[in-house]
Amino acid sequence: MASFTRTDHLRGAEFVETDLHGARFVGSDLSGVVMRGVDVQGADIDAPWLLDGASALHVNGVDVAPFVEAELNRRFPGRDARRAADPEDLRAAWQALERAWSAALDRVGAMPDGTVDVSVDGEWSFAETLRHLVLATDLWLGQAVLEREQPFHPLGLRDGQRSDASDGATAAPAFPAVLDARADRVALVRDFLATVTAAELATTRRNPHDPDYPETTRSCLHVILEEEWEHLRYALRDLDAIEAHTAT
Repeated sequence: MASFTRTDHLRGAEFVETDLHGARFVGSDLSGVVMRGVDVQGADIDAPWLLDGASALHVNGVDVAPFVEAELNRRFPGRDARRAADPEDLRAAWQALERAWSAALDRVGAMPDGTVDVSVDGEWSFAETLRHLVLATDLWLGQAVLEREQPFHPLGLRDGQRSDASDGATAAPAFPAVLDARADRVALVRDFLATVTAAELATTRRNPHDPDYPETTRSCLHVILEEEWEHLRYALRDLDAIEAHTAT
């Protein structure tokens, strides 16, 4: 199978009567792509930035992005508050998120041993997802907002990392240790929100990925909430796939 990685050679390309059946696009820029007279039966699109800025996704002339957003909010109660602006609403938003993740932990805990380490289609496992969220909290709260000299937990997992012993990856830690790290970072956000003021939310911070780009405490918290809800969606999607495979 042909593979195209980290290339812009296909930018602006035209595909006419081309068979792309079963093709997989990962981390690819498909913005502005135009498809006409295409067969998209069984297509599966995951675009977490669907409603960022002025983006839209038109299917047969209909912008379906608002419908997708509304359906996700229906499936995940509390998700619609991820851009809450004032302290009280942010506290409520985090409480809703904690309830949603608690249900997910209960679900995976009732599944067969080893489920937390199963990867679906090369995606992060449930355990790896929790480790990445530890890192997200450390970046956007520990570093950007609290300005800790050493904000990072050793179990935090960065984009592109995997927790197996191959290809220079780190060895997978025991799941109880992952749960402890995750619980500590969840409590860190909860405790911060318990006393944060409107003035503190408006305080200027430094973006941990681009220090010259200004953020606010509020926008840093919004990043954390966005990461939490998106990765919960991924985790539940993959648990569904694991259960479906086990049932066959």
